[in-house]
Amino acid sequence: MKIKEYRTQFIQELTSIYDAGEAESFFYLILEEKKQLKRIDLALRPELDFSEEEIVVWNSILEQLKKEIPIQYLLGKTSFYGLDFEVNESVLIPRPETEELVDWILSTNRIIQESNPETSGLKILDIGTGSGCIAISLAKNIPSSQVYAIDVSERALATANKNAELNNVNVTFINQNILETQDLKQQFDIIVSNPPYVRNLEKEEIKKNVLDNEPHLALFVEDNDALIFYRKIAELAQKNLSEKGQLFFEINQYLGKEMIDLLEKMNFKKIELRKDIYGNDRMISCHCEERSNRI
Repeated sequence: MKIKEYRTQFIQELTSIYDAGEAESFFYLILEEKKQLKRIDLALRPELDFSEEEIVVWNSILEQLKKEIPIQYLLGKTSFYGLDFEVNESVLIPRPETEELVDWILSTNRIIQESNPETSGLKILDIGTGSGCIAISLAKNIPSSQVYAIDVSERALATANKNAELNNVNVTFINQNILETQDLKQQFDIIVSNPPYVRNLEKEEIKKNVLDNEPHLALFVEDNDALIFYRKIAELAQKNLSEKGQLFFEINQYLGKEMIDLLEKMNFKKIELRKDIYGNDRMISCHCEERSNRI
């Protein structure tokens, strides 16, 4: 069967679930992964065929897509901040909004380096690292830094370790429940976290492919204490951020004001709330008080 003919069939069978553009993007992602062909290759060589064995593989993937299993899990990989990452059902699929958070941290670091070129390597901690996308991207782009990453899930950390090796960076991964942590034992220049923040009341807004496949442990918090992770991490930051250290969070788009109130009550300074590319309140940063004024 000609690949172009199969492409038409593939897209048609998915358009009851996905829009045509998304279905087409799936086709070309799989084509590049499974047959090392790009869109231009197919345009230039319309006579290319699939073997019967290849059609069996493609039909299996097609059936899984119909069940709304994320394409990233089916391929076992995704891209984040220009890097390749392995992903599976033990970790969240990295989002573009989180790339914006990484970019904010990197741009802040560039400003610091430009104003003080003698600044030594940063110590960075990523809490709730999942696939390791934040920690690894920071380690890759700030090679002088020491990067640490915590997660409660051993399976997630196994994936993050693979991703660090894949991207040739050194990150110290720690299996730890942050809610049960009393002290981080050392000082960090940057603490960053994209913790669980989706309330149960918001489940109806979550797409089926996410709700049915991605780890709920990394997604959801109870409605009556949606800021539990932020409060705990902020408490630890009061003890474990360096003198001019900075705290960064990805947040629930509906809780921007609540996050500002929380950080103000805990005496954090220079609080800045930013919107993501979709216009939602999505990330926040702040600084600790001068050490002499801390709790």
